[in-house]
Amino acid sequence: MYKHILLASDGSENAVRAAKEAVKLASYDKEAIIDVTYVIDYEKSKTDVLHSSSSEAIDVERRKKNSKVIQFLHDANANFKTTILRGKPGPEIVKYANDQKVDIVVIGSRGLNALQEMVLGSVSHKVMKRAHCPALIVK
Repeated sequence: MYKHILLASDGSENAVRAAKEAVKLASYDKEAIIDVTYVIDYEKSKTDVLHSSSSEAIDVERRKKNSKVIQFLHDANANFKTTILRGKPGPEIVKYANDQKVDIVVIGSRGLNALQEMVLGSVSHKVMKRAHCPALIVK
């Protein structure tokens, strides 16, 4: 069914819920791999650098953010790999999904209300509109 599943993760509880759905999809094919993709947002990384003591500390903090998702995948005995991208999350996830020709993108929704989504635009909405494959948005 789906062999290459891109799980867009920011380490939030919504990302953990998305990971659960990705594991369900992967369970249908023994060769399926979940590509856990984490985007380091340039805007936020500037702040991280200013408030951190070293680049190692920044790396540790970034890994901690995604640790719940990684731990869940370990516990589920899922076949997965981790990919770290840099840039704006929406466009980077779309570019990576399209370049890698993934079979499906699984992404959590932050649950913005209609006004917030209209003004800010959500990452999941941007991915859904621009990816050349199916996208599963998990609430």
